[in-house]
Amino acid sequence: MTKNLSIWNSLRPYSVGFDSIFDEFDRMLESVDRGHINANYPPYNIKKINENQYFIEVALAGFAKEDIDVELKDSTLTVKNKLQEKVIDDKSNGVIHKGISTRQFERVFTIAEDIKVKEAELKNGLLSIDLERIIPEEKKPRLIKVS
Repeated sequence: MTKNLSIWNSLRPYSVGFDSIFDEFDRMLESVDRGHINANYPPYNIKKINENQYFIEVALAGFAKEDIDVELKDSTLTVKNKLQEKVIDDKSNGVIHKGISTRQFERVFTIAEDIKVKEAELKNGLLSIDLERIIPEEKKPRLIKVS
């Protein structure tokens, strides 16, 4: 497979140990190029609270928490619904106009290795996912003794 020609490849000669990050960016760019990322549904926000805390909000009106799967695998956070395509007779439910969609979806976020998912909550049609950067002791700044 040919690598994407990207700015990441031009940075490779000046970095050490970032191969997996560059490969992940190449994979993400390929997904966008092939149209695998649905940019429209469901809508979402990503907030940076501070240097180590992030918050993802996904608008999921019409879904119950039993209908949603939130999965973290490697560096991929996936939000998808469990609902199978089913025909619902809205007229028997008294629905005159259906503007709230309950269609199939899968929203994928790539997160850094040091980001941990603290919790996910569905409240009032908004799925909130709380994320925190956990910096291991060995990655925190320290002085190196010169001998």
